Amino acid sequence: MAASDPRPKLLVVEDDEGLARQLRWSYEDYDVLVARDRATAIDLLRLHEPAVATLDLGLPPDPDGTTEGFAALEELLRLKRDMKVVVASGHGARESALRAVAMGAYDFYQKPVDFDELGLIVRRAFNLAQIEAENRRLQVRADASALGGLITAAPEMLKVTRMVERVADTNVSVMLLGASGTGKEVLARGLHARSRRADAPFVAINCAAIPDTLLESELFGYEKGAFTGAIKTTEGKIELAHGGTLFIDEVGDIPLAIQVKLLRFLQERTVERIGGRKPIPVDTRIVSATHRDIDQMVRAETFREDLYYRLAEITIRIPALAERVGDAALLANHFVKRFSHEMGRPAKSFSAGALSAMTHWYWPGNVRELENRIKRAIVMSDERRITAADLDLAENGNGEALNLKAVRETADRVAIRAALAGAESNVTNAAKLLGISRPTLYDLMRQYGMES
Repeated sequence: MAASDPRPKLLVVEDDEGLARQLRWSYEDYDVLVARDRATAIDLLRLHEPAVATLDLGLPPDPDGTTEGFAALEELLRLKRDMKVVVASGHGARESALRAVAMGAYDFYQKPVDFDELGLIVRRAFNLAQIEAENRRLQVRADASALGGLITAAPEMLKVTRMVERVADTNVSVMLLGASGTGKEVLARGLHARSRRADAPFVAINCAAIPDTLLESELFGYEKGAFTGAIKTTEGKIELAHGGTLFIDEVGDIPLAIQVKLLRFLQERTVERIGGRKPIPVDTRIVSATHRDIDQMVRAETFREDLYYRLAEITIRIPALAERVGDAALLANHFVKRFSHEMGRPAKSFSAGALSAMTHWYWPGNVRELENRIKRAIVMSDERRITAADLDLAENGNGEALNLKAVRETADRVAIRAALAGAESNVTNAAKLLGISRPTLYDLMRQYGMES
């Protein structure tokens, strides 16, 4: 039995036998399947499932019109929604183009055929089909990942989810370290959901969003009459999380005076409300998070070392989105479906240029930035596909391959981040690790917007 042809399959729907023969010769890089009518095209689609097709709108029994061609386009896309169909016709080119694209065609080409130009369109269609297929494969992996609420397929992040799974069913205090927007609360909720406390409350407090004067009462509660405006006894977040999990976000923003009281709770597992005199036993697991360099804060004595060791019995470091290979496109597909549904908009897909731009952007705002860009693109874009411009990103090349500048910039960013991390953010030491001068490192950091 002969081996199957390893080349990508291209469906050519063309009733002109001579032109079909020329197209077959022109596409020697593909396994070309030729159909001269709609019925044959559908049979070949069902049998071989090609990713790309070229379609002549003038098909029998209406070779001088477009009725049969549009019927074929509709049926092809109904049977294989992700198929990239390049429509060609010499009949009313502009009107046909608008109608074909509105129906879901990938692109339109007017006859007479320029084989080089049409070949370029077909090649790009295959590239986009391959990217989308890879994203679907990653989505399947993501759905099977450790935490249902976390969307990832990156090895760096899957390692994090495995750590979360290991510690979830214990009572140890966990500290999550990572930049803003990396998904610390998602991981905290996942940890709670997989713990024995899953049926009890998950309570979250963001210390950076609460003024210092109110933070103590938010955490520990207060008795009626404890201060002006305290008209009733109110439980604090720690008490509200009894039996469950308290997530303290941005724990590095807690003032030293309140750190002392939090440390006492962790040691004695009792709280005293403001204005109260009776210790109240509370069984609460603490999960904390911060984007700050907590080790540096301990050395600078702006964060208590004894509190740090109580909170960070297990420390989990969350990689930035730019370090999570493949996750930008994966998350983008999730967000575009979610927001399109929420806004009542038609589902959109991404152009090859948009996928390339997202892959190579350094995402200073991480997942939160990606989410905002997708939401804005859905609102602002009138087209079926979201482009790099809709995302307010510079298109990276033609979406088919990385260019040398992009590769070098990506490598520079990764190396600089690694050196700064290894040198604990000391630029002089990081420059030594990189083998460059400190001014050169500063110039690179300014060039890539990494001063912070």
